[in-house]
Amino acid sequence: MPSKAANKPKTGKKLVIVESPAKSKTIGKYLGEGFVVEASIGHIRDLPQPSDLPAELKKSPIGKFAVDLENDFKPYYVVSPDKKKKVAELKAQLKDADELYLATDGDREGEAIAWHLLEVLKPKVPVHRMTFAEITKESLQRALGNLRELDTDLVDAQETRRVLDRLYGYEISPVLWRKVSRGLSAGRVQSVVTRMVVERERERMAFKSASYWDLLGSFTPVDSTEAFTAKLAAVDGRRVASGRDFNDAGELVGKNVAHLDEATATSLAAGLQNADFAVRSMEHKPYTRRPAAPFTTSTLQQEAGRKLRFSSKSTMQVAQRLYENGYITYMRTDSSALSDEAVNAARRQASELYGAEYIPAAKRVYANKSSNAQEAHEAIRPAGDSFRTPAQVASALKGDEFKLYELIWKRTVASQMSDAKGSTATIRLGAQTVGGADGGTDAEFSASGTVITFRGFLAAYEEGKDEARDNGDSDGDRRLPNVKEKDALRAADVTANGHETSPPPRFTEASLTKEMEEREIGRPSTYASTLSTIMDRGYVRKQGSALVPSWVAFSVIRLLEQHFTDYVDYKFTAGMETGLDRIAKGEEVGANWLKKFYFGSDHDAGLLSIVNNLGEIDAREINSVPITDTLVLRVGKFGPYLESTVPTLDPKTGEIIESARANVPEDLAPDELTPAKARELMETAAPEERVLGVDPATGHSVVAKNGRYGAYVTEVIPEPTAEDLANAPVEYYKNGKPKPPKKPVKAKPRTGSLFKSMTVETVSLDEALALMSLPRVLGADAEGNEITVQNGRFGPYLKKGTDSRSIGSEEEIFTITLEDALAIYSQPKQRGARAAVAPLAEFGEDPVSGKNIVVKEGRFGPYITDGVTNITVPRDTSLEELTREKAVELLADKRERGPVKRTAKAPAKAPAKRKVPAKK
Repeated sequence: MPSKAANKPKTGKKLVIVESPAKSKTIGKYLGEGFVVEASIGHIRDLPQPSDLPAELKKSPIGKFAVDLENDFKPYYVVSPDKKKKVAELKAQLKDADELYLATDGDREGEAIAWHLLEVLKPKVPVHRMTFAEITKESLQRALGNLRELDTDLVDAQETRRVLDRLYGYEISPVLWRKVSRGLSAGRVQSVVTRMVVERERERMAFKSASYWDLLGSFTPVDSTEAFTAKLAAVDGRRVASGRDFNDAGELVGKNVAHLDEATATSLAAGLQNADFAVRSMEHKPYTRRPAAPFTTSTLQQEAGRKLRFSSKSTMQVAQRLYENGYITYMRTDSSALSDEAVNAARRQASELYGAEYIPAAKRVYANKSSNAQEAHEAIRPAGDSFRTPAQVASALKGDEFKLYELIWKRTVASQMSDAKGSTATIRLGAQTVGGADGGTDAEFSASGTVITFRGFLAAYEEGKDEARDNGDSDGDRRLPNVKEKDALRAADVTANGHETSPPPRFTEASLTKEMEEREIGRPSTYASTLSTIMDRGYVRKQGSALVPSWVAFSVIRLLEQHFTDYVDYKFTAGMETGLDRIAKGEEVGANWLKKFYFGSDHDAGLLSIVNNLGEIDAREINSVPITDTLVLRVGKFGPYLESTVPTLDPKTGEIIESARANVPEDLAPDELTPAKARELMETAAPEERVLGVDPATGHSVVAKNGRYGAYVTEVIPEPTAEDLANAPVEYYKNGKPKPPKKPVKAKPRTGSLFKSMTVETVSLDEALALMSLPRVLGADAEGNEITVQNGRFGPYLKKGTDSRSIGSEEEIFTITLEDALAIYSQPKQRGARAAVAPLAEFGEDPVSGKNIVVKEGRFGPYITDGVTNITVPRDTSLEELTREKAVELLADKRERGPVKRTAKAPAKAPAKRKVPAKK
């Protein structure tokens, strides 16, 4: 790192550069006089789009990826257009500084940001690398006393990861564009995570339920009124089958079990109504439960999802604000370790709040689950050498920020508290059936209960649980009466209960994050962004809290599994993460690792070889999913649809349709498209197209159709004929030679949306011609301004220049006169009328602005607003699916991006050369 001081007067000014403005304000308060804290606002440089490269580089080895393939994969960086002003500001600040402190985050991304700042600013003053895990006065003072050099291995790992993702995405995504749909993308992590969701849906689609029966009885000791319930456990010494004894194909796999059907269970219940029950055994065991480890990024996202209903992205946004304002430690970590100061603070607070008996004699130490956990980082905890209780921050933190801080505080304090203790009792009771011809059937029931005698850490916190697979196996904790062996019991009621095994539960954001962590797919810093990406791309949508894959995701994953097998393999992807970790530790060089990945080695084919030898890919086969022997789901340009593979009889007209089709509702989950549902959709499908006749003015056919956005009519313009081509105007080259005749441009067909009162089956040719003639010109006003009437998203309206006025019903479009229109325009425009309309939805107070969040109907569709910030509701999110956390998340995203700035495209610069000192 450069450390030459320029020959200039000393000002005593020390420039500190961090990533975010919020962090700079907090740090500025603690560092005090002499320090100037500025924010880079994230990365200042990145790889440009290859299309933005200078012409002379587009045909060079740099041109394909903005990465030099022939020079150790050296990236071609440019300063982002929206960061040019920021870079100029930082350079101006640096001119008056005597020292530069690069105080970006201590992970790979933060180290890379520091290196980019160093490369662009080219400081001639001493430079220090400063890192801290929390923004408190004590932490910053410790950081100033532990300055270090830039870690070039971390920079190499981040740069390798960036180039790797560019190679992966730019090579594989075009294959998806050609064979599935334009605009799709593939990614090293996102594609594997999408596969997880698709595989879970495949399991649900293949699942076959099995039925089984058991008995539930209510029992009371003869000398007591304390009743309890017990479930049938065994019949004639054989364990009664439960949900876990069946596989996903509905087959019984449990050994030596009694599988009861309805008739057997009902008969057994009747035979036990008057039987003499007695306690056969009573077993007591000590119960101990340990507290959960402090939060990592993954476990924080999981628990915030379970307990607070936060999305992963929302959790990280709130945590970022808490960190930047000095309330918690750094929120991107896979370590569950706590510093000595934090352990002491947690133990001290637990003792003060709950009593000395609530802390164990020895400090608790937690081992990291991840083999690649970064030990240098702490777990996520309250900031400071002494923690602030939720009550102490209640006046400063509101809404979601307070909820998340309270969750982190509880988990941290509980992690250093004593075990919860108690005892678990299990009662086994039984009887012989009454009235059986074979001497009766022996039935044994079981009941369990837990009594907590010392709450320990449960006084502060109890960990949540993911949705479990409900196969009727749960036997919840309860209080049991004080009975002993051979005590007689009265059976108040014994009933037969039927059960169906349930399919594997869909992933939630919490359970998918947990799965990613266990498989070591991605890293803490990428969990939330990966989940957002697969939802933004349309691969996955939320249905309540469950993640449901789209049919497009099925096609994408099928293609990747067949032709890029390794690149969606879980172990292969986890191995790539391990390789990046080795580079971060200096055990491997990024350029050599990228060469093996892209060009291959003696043992393995690289990505380039796989892409170049794909062979033929049958797009129709990739985009088809058989539903029945004769019905296939196709993934089409305008969404999924069903198609019959054999001629079908139209139930409405009696006509034979060679290839009948039916649209599949977008909100129908893949596992809900059963054969029965598919047949129902085919039988109730509206006609895809109905010929209405011929337009006498043009001779073109007019048809009515059901489209993705509703029913409409359109004209069918024939393809240009040979005569059209022969009569096309002759064009010439510059040298005067005639050019080959061009195919005449096909005219754009006229279309018109059907009124609400019309349907494809009933609309007439005359109505269709009228609809296609819109907008209708009424005439002009006294100043010569043309007035038209037309139909829009919010109903029929008049238009004069930029002045629009709503009118009544759609039918008035064809009856309103110029005089009517002039009368409407003679009245003052009622501004704000739309704002008076009741909002489409309300979500309460925004945690940042404190204002009420509502959803309104706008010119370009529904939008979310808190009165300060507006954001359009994403097209793939229906109002029914829109939740409070999603609304808060979208508003936070919009605030982060700030107002849209239109800037000229920046000229590209020569490739940056990074100097990496030779390793000893």
